[in-house]
Amino acid sequence: AQGQRNTMEARFLNRNMKHPQEGQPLELECMPFNIDNGVSWIRQDKDGKLHFIVYISPLSRTAFPRNERTSSQFEGSKQGSSFRLVVKNFRAQDQGTYFCIANINQMLYFSSGQPAFFPATTTAAPTTAAATTQSSHVNKDICMPSSEPGTSGENILNLYCE
Repeated sequence: AQGQRNTMEARFLNRNMKHPQEGQPLELECMPFNIDNGVSWIRQDKDGKLHFIVYISPLSRTAFPRNERTSSQFEGSKQGSSFRLVVKNFRAQDQGTYFCIANINQMLYFSSGQPAFFPATTTAAPTTAAATTQSSHVNKDICMPSSEPGTSGENILNLYCE
């Protein structure tokens, strides 16, 4: 019960949604365990970098980057016990995992992450023969046995690669 008490969830407002659609609005909601504090929304891009989007106060006031009150790209609001984020026109650069964060008694509480990526496009895999030939050629010339003193070649793979 203790572990469940301080959990938060970020999710698509439309629970049937699997992937966002390019050019369409994306609506997310955060369900914090304590609605007396505001929440911040952030996005983690595919490279792991975090991007602050908006802070939403308990009174539904918003603060975007550079302390702007509005954004051409995002909307934030509080509706009942839910803090909502709308990406107005979802684009490729908006893809990532979305989190909401609450600062309660000088501790940060992160929600579960909601991935928001376009559906993966499948491409034909290279043939096995070509992949094997290429990898064996690459490894042949760049890795050499280590000549460190005091190491034995028995049962140890001593290689260095440039």
